[in-house]
Amino acid sequence: MERIIIDTDIGSDVDDAMALALAMRSPELTIEGVTTVYGDVEVRAQLAAELLNLGSRSDVKVYKGLEQTILQNREVWWAGHEGEGVLGPQKEYQIENLHAVDFIIKTVMENPGEITLVPIGPLTNIAAAIIREPKVAKNVKKIIMMAGVTRLGDNALSLPYIEHNIKCDPEAASVVFGSGAPITMVGLDVTMKVLINKDDKNMLKESGDPLNIALSKLIEKWFEFINMDYSAMHDPLAVSLLLDPALVKTEKAKVIIEYDHRPVTGQTIAVLDPNGNVDVCLDVESETFNRLLLGKLLEK
Repeated sequence: MERIIIDTDIGSDVDDAMALALAMRSPELTIEGVTTVYGDVEVRAQLAAELLNLGSRSDVKVYKGLEQTILQNREVWWAGHEGEGVLGPQKEYQIENLHAVDFIIKTVMENPGEITLVPIGPLTNIAAAIIREPKVAKNVKKIIMMAGVTRLGDNALSLPYIEHNIKCDPEAASVVFGSGAPITMVGLDVTMKVLINKDDKNMLKESGDPLNIALSKLIEKWFEFINMDYSAMHDPLAVSLLLDPALVKTEKAKVIIEYDHRPVTGQTIAVLDPNGNVDVCLDVESETFNRLLLGKLLEK
């Protein structure tokens, strides 16, 4: 049984919601809590709580984290309002008073070697936890993050050289990657190879399950926004590695973050190193992942 904390910027696109749903529907995982980060963390917390409620997992508590970047030196964009109202009239859910950073520190330090952090948004909360309590980096079991891009795989030329979650708060990313914590970096090198399409969306809708119906609405809105009928499942891939690590091929590396406000700000530079603290994902079994994702969500 894997004990996890999901740290999310849910509300800006659809894959955070899909990742949370996958975790909810995986009995192999114990969700210790969900923390929200970046922008309107209250809206994000309410969206997370709504999905947990629809998935009959209101036992999982939600904690609000940091709204601004770690140095408060960068404008917040994709603040979270984009997801507001998508799920219909929302209840007002009770969000925990304990700050997300305090919750992360408390949970990791009280359970050394047992808690996996799954950040699927900017790394601000994780960096703040490590700054506040450096021993978090030693006591965490591992960090499996959706972040970054190396352009070292076979799809290199089709990829951007900067990824959103890192670009939003590169200084925070630098703290996390430099902490020495054991990290699996699930970047665009692999996430751009795992897609869902309108047929998958329709299967979720037709299942009749309240959580899946909500997901199908989120997917539909996202498809309209990007003007496409398919989308990459970035964040669910990170969660899926807790269920089947063999889905990806990795290389050990040290990762350095550019953060000095030049055009390359947010770039993740992976230097292959057998003694590095980062397992960088470079390839993925796409069809196996799709079967796992839809199988968990549609399982009766």
